[in-house]
Amino acid sequence: MLYIHRNNCVFDGNDQDLIDLAIKNAKNINCGHSFIIFMKNAFPINVLNAVKSCSEVCRIYCATANPLDVVVAVNSNGNRGIMGVIDGAPTVGVETEKDQENRKKFLQTIGYKR
Repeated sequence: MLYIHRNNCVFDGNDQDLIDLAIKNAKNINCGHSFIIFMKNAFPINVLNAVKSCSEVCRIYCATANPLDVVVAVNSNGNRGIMGVIDGAPTVGVETEKDQENRKKFLQTIGYKR
């Protein structure tokens, strides 16, 4: 996990590649009072409730394995803030019954649904 305080990055982790990736992305975003979590061999949905239960967490913009873009605003004083994220691709159609079955099986496989 990498937390960006007002002036400094504070980080912790157990995988140097993920730490480096978090630091690189945090520097690119360059917004204080935010944090980034990168995980390997895990699904974001499985840790989302634990992250939400942390009293310091005010908002979660996304929990995804998809590539995403972070939308940043800069005010006239040069202060920066995260406005949101763009996650995923445009819709390609409507889910079929087979698609629903596959989605439900996948969610069961990762332990999200029974």
